[in-house]
Amino acid sequence: MGGHHMGPRGGSRRWGPFEVRWEVSDEGRGGRGRGRGRMFDGGELRLVLLKLIADQPRHGYDLIREIEELTGGAYAPSPGVVYPTITLLSDMGLIEEQVAEGAKKLFAVTEAGAAHLAENQEQVDALFARLAEVGAQRERTDVAPVRRAMHNLRSVLQHRLMREDIEGDAQHEIAALLDEVAQKIERLK
Repeated sequence: MGGHHMGPRGGSRRWGPFEVRWEVSDEGRGGRGRGRGRMFDGGELRLVLLKLIADQPRHGYDLIREIEELTGGAYAPSPGVVYPTITLLSDMGLIEEQVAEGAKKLFAVTEAGAAHLAENQEQVDALFARLAEVGAQRERTDVAPVRRAMHNLRSVLQHRLMREDIEGDAQHEIAALLDEVAQKIERLK
C-alpha cells in the first residue's frame, strides 16, 4: 500500500500509483477539513459515483457530501470534477435523470449501470475500502482536542508566570507538574 506522512497540518498516503493528500485546516478544530489533490482517476470516480447513485437516487451536491462523509471530512471532490463525471455517466447510459421537484437534477442507475457495477464489483469494493481508510486515518490523526488543551495550558502558564507574586516554590511546583504530565504522556500506548 505504501508509506504515510503526517505533518502538523495534514498528510499524504500512497495507494498504488496514486497519492492522496489531505489537510487539517483551521476549521478542523471542530469543523471540517477539505481534501487536497486527487483521490481518484476519472474511471475510479465514475465507479464511486455510480455505486452511490445505485444505492439511492442522488443529485450532484449529495454525491459530494456523501463522499466527504465517508472520509470523515478529509476529502470532498470538487463540483468541477463531479458534475462532468455525472454528465459522462449519463451519456454512457449508466444513469438517467429522474423527475425531481426543485432545480436539482436527481439521477438513478439504469440496468446498464447496475450491470457495469456488477462487472466491476471487486474494484468498487477496493475504492470504497480506500474511502474508509482515509476516514479512519482522519479519525486517528485528528489532533484538535490536543491543540485545544495545549492552547489552554499555554494561556494558564502565561497568566500564572506573569504574576509578580508567584514565588520560587510555586515555580518549582509548576515545573514538577509539567514534568509529571510529560512522563505520563510518554508512557501512553
